[in-house]
Amino acid sequence: MTKFKGFTDSESFTQIPDALVHRLLDEIDNLAELKVTLFFLWQVQHLEGPFRALCQTDFDPSALGLSADELAAGLKSAVGRGSLLMSEEGEQVFYFLNSPRGRAAAEAFALGDWRRSAGIMAGTAVPRPNLYQLYEENIGPLTPLIADALKDAETTFSTEWVRDALELAVKNNKRNWKYAEAILKRWKEEGRAEKQDRRDPEKDRRKYVEGEFSDYIEH
Repeated sequence: MTKFKGFTDSESFTQIPDALVHRLLDEIDNLAELKVTLFFLWQVQHLEGPFRALCQTDFDPSALGLSADELAAGLKSAVGRGSLLMSEEGEQVFYFLNSPRGRAAAEAFALGDWRRSAGIMAGTAVPRPNLYQLYEENIGPLTPLIADALKDAETTFSTEWVRDALELAVKNNKRNWKYAEAILKRWKEEGRAEKQDRRDPEKDRRKYVEGEFSDYIEH
């Protein structure tokens, strides 16, 4: 066994449903099933575009330490358990997460409606402004330094993280880049999950204004 050297400071984090930890880890006794489930959760969060589903060729057996037969068996087991959904349309077969949105998207895909399936997975009805528009419309003028900072942040943290940090800064009435950057640093250090996003806004605001990131905030 090759010893793992440890995680780095530049690691990104993948959201994992609570049910996977609180229930499924105790029930899954097939290593291949566990591997494909974890890979699916990681991969769909790194896809570009609105269609968040995988076909079997998106799973790399060698990267997962599985043979082709083990991969197929792992997918079959995950579908049989109900953590993943398999949806077919003609010769196309894709796997979706068994969530309310995933079920609706899988059904739309099976009916041949790729566009509606992608729209459901994206969860958006209209195009969202890019980061530069979002900053100018909600924070202030876009200077060359801020534009470079946004570009670097988008590379480091992902577009969605930067967008959500900017929106949280607006929500907390702290309309400056340093505040949004402090949020991103906290998410990177502590990890990010839905339960963190549902925090009381006032507690979240005090964490930055009075806590370890207070030096970055313009009072």
